[in-house]
Amino acid sequence: MVLRTVSPIDGRVVAEIEEFQESQIKGAVEVSKHAFSHIQQTPLSQRIQWLNRFLELLDSCSDEAAKELTVQMGRPLKHAPIEISTAIMRSRYMISVAETALSDDTVEHTESYKKVIKKVPVGPTLVIFAWNYPYLILVNSLIPALLAGNSLLIKPSPQTPAIADRVVELLRQAGLPQGVVQAIHCGNQNTLEKLIQNPEIKLVCFTGSVQGGRAVSKAASERFIHVGLELGGKDPAYIRDDADLDYTAEGVVDGALFNSGQSCCSIERVYVHKTVAGPFIERVKKLVSTYTVGDPFDASTMLGPVISERSAQTIQEHIKDAIHHGAKSIVNNISNAKLFPTFVSPCVLVDVNHSMRVMTEETFGPVIPIQVVESDEEAIQLMNDSIFGLTASVWTKDEVKGEDLCDRIEAGSTFVNRADYPDPVLVWTGWKESGRGQTLSKYGFDLFTKLKSLHVKVHH
Repeated sequence: MVLRTVSPIDGRVVAEIEEFQESQIKGAVEVSKHAFSHIQQTPLSQRIQWLNRFLELLDSCSDEAAKELTVQMGRPLKHAPIEISTAIMRSRYMISVAETALSDDTVEHTESYKKVIKKVPVGPTLVIFAWNYPYLILVNSLIPALLAGNSLLIKPSPQTPAIADRVVELLRQAGLPQGVVQAIHCGNQNTLEKLIQNPEIKLVCFTGSVQGGRAVSKAASERFIHVGLELGGKDPAYIRDDADLDYTAEGVVDGALFNSGQSCCSIERVYVHKTVAGPFIERVKKLVSTYTVGDPFDASTMLGPVISERSAQTIQEHIKDAIHHGAKSIVNNISNAKLFPTFVSPCVLVDVNHSMRVMTEETFGPVIPIQVVESDEEAIQLMNDSIFGLTASVWTKDEVKGEDLCDRIEAGSTFVNRADYPDPVLVWTGWKESGRGQTLSKYGFDLFTKLKSLHVKVHH
C-alpha cells in the first residue's frame, strides 16, 4: 500500500511512501524497546549534545525544509521559514530548562534516612502529529521526550511525510543512536489502533482534531497509559471599549488569517464592545481587503491554499450558513478563477451570533466573524460558551482589567493585547475538548516522565 501526498497548491502528487503495515508493528516496537534500554542510561549531558547538534543541522537546511513545507501544505514560502526558526528557538528553551525540570527531588537526607523522588522516562512513546505546523507540533513532544530518556515512534500526517523523515535523518547525523527515533507512515486507523494497544507502547501523544483525539483515546481506553491530546480550538478575542484600535485590528487580523487560519490557536471568533464596533470593523475591513491570495511561491502572496478541497468546502459551508441566518459578508475578496479549488479568499462576517456554525464549530480557515457585545460580562459569557478552551485574548489599554477578565475565561492559554503565540516559557494546555495534558515550559516534561520514590535507611 502506498500513501500519496497531494499538494493543495495544484493537486499534484508530490510524495509516494510505503505505508506502515500491521505486520511491522512487532518489529518497530522491539527496535524502540531495545533503543530505550540504552538511551535511558545515557547521561542527560549527552542527550543535550545530540539535540543541540540536531538543531544546528536543522537550521543549516531550513531553506530546503521550508520549500518542502510549502509544497506539501501550501503555506507561502516567505512565511515557511518562520516555523522552523521558531521550532529551533522553542527547542533550545526546553533544553535550557531540562536539567532543572528533570532533576531528582531529595526531600530528606539525614544520618538515618535518604528519601528521594526521581523522575524516570516512561518508555517507548508514540507521537502522532498534524500537518498545519508539523515542526512546531513535533518538537513539543520530541525534545522533552528525548531529553527525559525515551525512545519514540513518530507518525506524521500523510500530508507532510517528509518532515518526519528529515527529522530522523538529522538526528542520525547528530549522533543519536539508530532506532531511538523511528518514523512510521500510516493512514490506516486499524493499524494505529493495534500500535496504540501494543503493551510496549507506554505513552501516546496526539495532535489533531477532536474526532481523531477521541479515536486515539478509545484505542487506549483498556490500557493504563497516559494519552496527551492537543485538539481543536474556537479561540475568541474580545476588544474592549478602551482598546488601541489600530494596534488591535492588526493583531486580530494577523491572528485570524496567518497560515490561512489553519492553526488550533487562530482567532476564530471576535467580540467587540458596541462603543468601538464601527471603527474597529472598518479597520478590519480595510486590512483584510489588502490580503492577496495566490501562488505560495510568489513573494507578494499573503495567503496560500487551505489544505484540501474538503476543507475549503467546510469553510464555505460555514460562511453560507451564517449568511443564511442573517450575517453579512463585508469582505470576501474574489480569487483568481484559475486557482485550484483549495484557494479560499479571506472573509469578514458581521451580525453573527451563536446560532451560526461559524461561531461554534472549528472553521479552520481565513474567516473573521465579528459579534457586537454590550459589556465585559456579555463578552466573557460568550467567550466561555464553547466546547473548546485552548486560547483566548483580551485587547485593552487597562492591562490589570485585562488580567482580571482572563482569570474568568475558560481556556488553557490567555493573552492580553496579543494572540496566537505559544511561548515556550509558558505551559501549553487545552481545556474542555481542546485537549488533555500539557507541553512547553518546565511542566512540558511531566508527561514524559513517571515518578519513582527511593527510601534508604542508613545502617551505622
